[in-house]
Amino acid sequence: MKTKRTYNLSEGSVATVKRLVDVHRIAPTQDALVERAIRELDRSVRDAEHAKLWAKAANDPEFQEESRVLDELFAADDQAAWQP
Repeated sequence: MKTKRTYNLSEGSVATVKRLVDVHRIAPTQDALVERAIRELDRSVRDAEHAKLWAKAANDPEFQEESRVLDELFAADDQAAWQP
């Protein structure tokens, strides 16, 4: 379901959206371009949050130990899965 919204954008932003759709054909419509940009920004924010969590885990001794134990438990299955 689509919801009609009104946003006040700078002339430059409006021109950029129009150029990306009309000239570069990045998306079929201006709405589709904005939706894509929002999804991509959301993904970027989520990826940055995940990167912080993984960086924190890299310095967490409990996480490292649990990871080591899981690696040992599933070593044979992992190797079997990668056998030709």
